[in-house]
Amino acid sequence: MDVLSDLLHRARARNALVRQLIQRPPWSLSFTEPPPLTLVTTLAGHASVRIDDAGTTPVRLVAGDIALITGPGRYTIADDPSTPPQVVIHGRRKSVVDGSVEAPDTQRKVAPRTYGDGLPGATVMLRGAYDLRGDVGDRLLGMLPQLAVVPAGPATRAAVDLLATEATREEPGQDAVLGRLLDLLLVLALRAWCADAETTPAWYQALADPAIGEALHLLHEVPARRWTVAELATRVGMSRAAFAARFTGLVGEPPLTYLTGWRMTVAADLLRDDGTTVAAVAREVGYEDPFAFSVAFKRIRGVSPSLWRRQTH
Repeated sequence: MDVLSDLLHRARARNALVRQLIQRPPWSLSFTEPPPLTLVTTLAGHASVRIDDAGTTPVRLVAGDIALITGPGRYTIADDPSTPPQVVIHGRRKSVVDGSVEAPDTQRKVAPRTYGDGLPGATVMLRGAYDLRGDVGDRLLGMLPQLAVVPAGPATRAAVDLLATEATREEPGQDAVLGRLLDLLLVLALRAWCADAETTPAWYQALADPAIGEALHLLHEVPARRWTVAELATRVGMSRAAFAARFTGLVGEPPLTYLTGWRMTVAADLLRDDGTTVAAVAREVGYEDPFAFSVAFKRIRGVSPSLWRRQTH
């Protein structure tokens, strides 16, 4: 399993929610306390997206564009940046803003998972919301900006169309189908965004590098192995010095520092299970001695494994 797939698998989304929204201008929806990751795509018309807490310039979405929004900051989607908020959505609760001239009918259900007026001239959007799991989820979110926009294109068009079709259906197993389609669209959107020459993040460049990408794959596949820089270099066909320099340059930290951080990320999620002992977690991430594991965990996380477990429950 490649590194991006590993992160997405370990951070497996919970309670994925897919909704279709149909709004005629003027309209403006503000989302407070949003989930960690939201995917918004326009099917027809256009929309403006802005991160309210960041004070950044609003981004315009046209049909087929996809916006990836990471929480927890408040964001607003509207027909135009100048349209004041009419509805505020707190989690899954909606409230009309006092004094709004004409609030959009976001409560009216016109089809399964579809809300709005359903009349011509409206903007049609799909919104998928994710709760990502644990510290691996946080690590994945840390790789993304608060707002990443993927322009419409052939890489994502088929998945958008399929998700839009399935969102309005109601058949046995529909939630499972929607969850998997949302996963698919998320992966395709991430891939398309990362491939953009102007926005390619350093971590994706590392994954795309044949040698360093293979080394990262090895570290993620068997984090408990007693890896050495020399062994990793041999596995990817490089000298030890060249490998260490290239890994550090692309990833931003030395190989074994990265390995320790990844081990502690995996351990932090394993510690959420009260039925797993600290000693068992230590062995799972490559430490025969629970004391040595505790020292390493506290150095990275600032607290002991036992205290971290208590604080996260």
